[in-house]
Amino acid sequence: MELVPGLPNDVVLECLIRVPYDHFSSVASVCRSWKGEIELPEFWARRKIAGFSQPVVVMAQARVDPTQVATGAVKLSVNPAYRLTISQPETAQWNELPPVPGYSDGLPMFCRLAGVGLNLVVMGGWDPVTWEVSNEVFVYNFVSATWRRGADMPGGPRSLFACASDLDRTVLVAGGHDKEKNALRSAMVYDVAEDEWVQLPDMAMDRDECKGVFHGGKFHVIGGYNTEMQGQFSTTAEAFDVAAWKWDQLQDNFLGTATCPSTCLDGGDGILYMCRENDVVALRRSTWQAVTELPAEVRSGRACMTAWQDKMFVIGSPRFSEGHVGYLLDLKCYRWRKVESPTAEFSGHVQSGCWLSI
Repeated sequence: MELVPGLPNDVVLECLIRVPYDHFSSVASVCRSWKGEIELPEFWARRKIAGFSQPVVVMAQARVDPTQVATGAVKLSVNPAYRLTISQPETAQWNELPPVPGYSDGLPMFCRLAGVGLNLVVMGGWDPVTWEVSNEVFVYNFVSATWRRGADMPGGPRSLFACASDLDRTVLVAGGHDKEKNALRSAMVYDVAEDEWVQLPDMAMDRDECKGVFHGGKFHVIGGYNTEMQGQFSTTAEAFDVAAWKWDQLQDNFLGTATCPSTCLDGGDGILYMCRENDVVALRRSTWQAVTELPAEVRSGRACMTAWQDKMFVIGSPRFSEGHVGYLLDLKCYRWRKVESPTAEFSGHVQSGCWLSI
């Protein structure tokens, strides 16, 4: 079947793979043949090989008072309402995604975000009105630009859990705490395509406020604390080997020092990174080593870090309650570049984020 009458399909595909990520829903609505083509894995592989995939960062970011946008004097609200924003750090383009169904007035507080293929997964958090814990799951597809409701997380209320994507089709979840503030050691995996949850073996220890990172084919659950320690972070970590379907041996003193692990991430270059005081540090030969200083503008309210293809995006603020700014780090030469936002509308506090390649 011809995609465009009179034109070779290869020529048409060369045009389609160049379409910006936020126009694919329009492309899909042109005709069935175009919709069918851009839904094929081969289409996205061709786009990636040709170098037209677009890395984007999705964030749970606080709305900014319009009067502050006008003056540029942004301050963090006492009770901020969060929405989903999307940035292309390499081109400094920012936009807002459609609201999650049922949450037009604000995202669940402390919800988790994960990029899975061409989908954004939003799960958990606290209802911004009732403060009740939510186990709801929502999936946004960037091809159709639509939301769908996913299967709820099983096992009862779970807050502040570790969460990471394998970037292909699943999201892995572990730890957190229940409604009685008891730390959890249970874990599970969500298959986005099948809309199904599968229970994983339990971790070796309970972990609340732990960080999840998918690295080297394993789901790493880093730091956190058990019920008795309440806020005193552990230096340990453990990793679930997806291929072997079991947890590796507990890693003592993985972090080197007791600290909140929220900035730990896979740099996309086979190295784990995190922020420690005013530095970005990398894990090399079992030792965390400083590789560069953080820009002064993100040292205080540092809220989100994500990385892809030798790039790291950090967003934070120079002082508590001030507007957030973003910086992009080249992991090959450790050189920073400021990511400008078009207006102060995108300088609200960021709670969490993830990246996708579209």
